Amino acid sequence: MSAWDALVGQDAAVNELSRAAQAAALGTRAGQGMTHAWLITGPPGSGRSTAAAAFASALQCRDLGCGACAICRGARTGTHPDVEIVRSETLSYSTDDARELIARSSIVPADAPWHVVIVEDADRFTDQAANVLLKVLEEPPPHLVWILCAPSPEGVLPTIRSRVRAVTLRTPSTSEVAAALQERYGIDPTMAAFAARASQGHIGRARALATDEGARLRRQEILRIPGALRDLSACFIAAGELLSSAMEDAAALTDVLDAEEEEELRRACGEGAEGVTKARLDRLSSKPLKDLQKMQKSRRTRAIRDQVDRALVDLLSYYRDVLVLQMGGGVALVNDETRTQLQQEAAASPAPDTARRLDAIERTRLAVHANGALPLVLEGLMVELKDPLVAVR
Repeated sequence: MSAWDALVGQDAAVNELSRAAQAAALGTRAGQGMTHAWLITGPPGSGRSTAAAAFASALQCRDLGCGACAICRGARTGTHPDVEIVRSETLSYSTDDARELIARSSIVPADAPWHVVIVEDADRFTDQAANVLLKVLEEPPPHLVWILCAPSPEGVLPTIRSRVRAVTLRTPSTSEVAAALQERYGIDPTMAAFAARASQGHIGRARALATDEGARLRRQEILRIPGALRDLSACFIAAGELLSSAMEDAAALTDVLDAEEEEELRRACGEGAEGVTKARLDRLSSKPLKDLQKMQKSRRTRAIRDQVDRALVDLLSYYRDVLVLQMGGGVALVNDETRTQLQQEAAASPAPDTARRLDAIERTRLAVHANGALPLVLEGLMVELKDPLVAVR
């Protein structure tokens, strides 16, 4: 067993990071050995966070990441006192977030050789926040290791990229994902093959599709959208239903967490304590509660946009398959279970229109990430999918 076992199809990255951990154990921090700041990039689902946690385990574990000891378990789950996992709950990291992060990172390790700070979604730092990080990346304390994670190097400021060592992950193959589903979760081979193909190498998505019937049904609903776009009214209905579904999924992810956080805040302000009246509790919790609710609103907004993007990726796969059929590409279809529908779509329109539809979806994804108004953005997309020439008239 090893901390690296959780990664699928990332042999090159594992070799580089494990060599760095070995160098760190020997006290080497230069050249091809260890360095103080890393940037792990790779497409969604490739395992960026998993790679960062495994690297942290290897740095802290006496056996260089055995995967079984309390140190490795703590590094993996974020409960190790000297491994901090930072996740953006909002749309971006602010300068205040960056300053707080730097302050926490200066803490000397309690019982480990390093204080490791894993920052997920490092591409979400505003330019001002990223600039705040520059100094600590240039002159880090000797005990500190930064592990930044982002989808691509281009999403991170050049000044940040120049101060880190980059490790790139790849999209695992369908066979690698299917094998992992069978070995780790006991998934039936047929279901594992479907989930691996439909997820396009996204490990987390593949697991959800293999184990959650609701996830499979939602995906089917998305794949039915192209066939439903008969007129303008249908376009608006499809956009509204997609957004409504995304909001419901986001609420399922955030509602329970919101309630737990508010309950914890009220307890911290004295709820249930002797002598604390309701008026006093309301007064004490008013400002912190407003700040918390502001953060929760931003987190929910991000969750909605993430769910919309997931649906758009499924639509991309649909029209990708249509184009494959139109061009006679001879490669496997992502959505082979809908082959009849795909063949009908391929016969009903020319390949240039399909290419325009793919471009429209990519532009919509950019607009979603740029905080465009979701109802308008999605309505515009559905109109373009119905009539792809609308964008060039």
